[in-house]
Amino acid sequence: MGVRSLSAESKKPNHLGILAFETAKTMSRLISLYRSLSDEEISKLRKDVMKSEGVAYLNSKDEAFLLSLACAEKLEDLDKAATTVARLGNKCTDVSLNKFNHVYTDFKLGIIDLGKLEYGSKKIDKKVEKMERLILTTSSLYESLEALAELEASERKLMQWKKNCRAIQLEKMNFDLFYQKIANQRKQVRNFRGTSLWSQTFDKSVGLMARLREMTQVQPEFFHTEQLKEQVCSRSGPVTSTSSKPILVRFYSRKSIMFLSEANDYRAEGFEKNNRVFHAAGPSTVGGSGLALRYANVILVAESFMHSAVTIGHDARESLYEMLPQNLKKAIRSKLSKCGKIVDDDESLADGWREALSAIMGWLTPMAHHTVQWQTERNVEKMKFDSKPSELLLQTLHFSDKEKTEAAIVEVLVGLSCLYRYENRRSYDSRRW
Repeated sequence: MGVRSLSAESKKPNHLGILAFETAKTMSRLISLYRSLSDEEISKLRKDVMKSEGVAYLNSKDEAFLLSLACAEKLEDLDKAATTVARLGNKCTDVSLNKFNHVYTDFKLGIIDLGKLEYGSKKIDKKVEKMERLILTTSSLYESLEALAELEASERKLMQWKKNCRAIQLEKMNFDLFYQKIANQRKQVRNFRGTSLWSQTFDKSVGLMARLREMTQVQPEFFHTEQLKEQVCSRSGPVTSTSSKPILVRFYSRKSIMFLSEANDYRAEGFEKNNRVFHAAGPSTVGGSGLALRYANVILVAESFMHSAVTIGHDARESLYEMLPQNLKKAIRSKLSKCGKIVDDDESLADGWREALSAIMGWLTPMAHHTVQWQTERNVEKMKFDSKPSELLLQTLHFSDKEKTEAAIVEVLVGLSCLYRYENRRSYDSRRW
């Protein structure tokens, strides 16, 4: 009796529990990829993003090249999501989900056909809606747990404070409202646990993601990328199904062709090491020189200076100057020595600088914003559940020509300096009168 009970217990499907949050992040990433393949998003990519002035001037005008970058990055994101799905699949009772990495490999190689996959079908849209509801409640659970942790920390401090207080002091205090707030917060956490991914089984959650992953395979008519090659070896394995009739799926590939070089390397440094698109930027690019985020921050500070309603102080300008590498400092000093004195008393030249700055920043600033946003979206340390289509590296400064980018930054900073000197001189003259 005891053996039978133990056996029955071991066959009960496990629930995600604390892994709900990682699962929600992966679901969000898959939905983001899925939506990025819509006709609207592809049209936006080709007509707006790739033809924007900054991308065309700093990165490339070659549509085929830019499309190949977009395709490769999306495939990498898909591989990373599939890696997590495969790891979660190892905890499933469904054998087909246990072997998800082999199915994924065969599907990428075009060896097996898992059925007619219609992008945007009602059936898939319903699954996406279900996943979005689960993501929303899981996000709410995460926020509720954080709020509860803060309240419980306050409760511990309160208990410590009570120990050091006299009884007569405690009689005058009413803690009912505080304890009621904690009780309500714990009840909210229990409710969200029941409706979120926390209480979902591995089989149901992984099954949803596996199906959406099939629908997210990048479409060849939109993108062109190098075909991956792998030696194929026949292998068979049983797969359980919800249908009454048993089925058999053949796993042809001996190992996965996910971009991760090690099957169990799911850490942040593992992803960074295997990010081929990120490391494809050559030494003549901003990203290849390791300066993308640094230059993006310089540009964004310059933008804040342009739109500041108050005079920028010396310390703020010095801080911006210290953000620059030595070659840019030297270039700025050289250019300022040639043109700075002319602008001091010439209003027409000052107006010309304003127009030039406005024009340059019009296409340079969006590149900086996209660079920071790309970094934020891929910060694996943060818990994010956003399923909107994400930024692409081709929109950022990562693949930008280093020489052109630095020339633009020098122009902007020299222009700001000249305008500052002109405005400062004019303000001084007005005070004299």
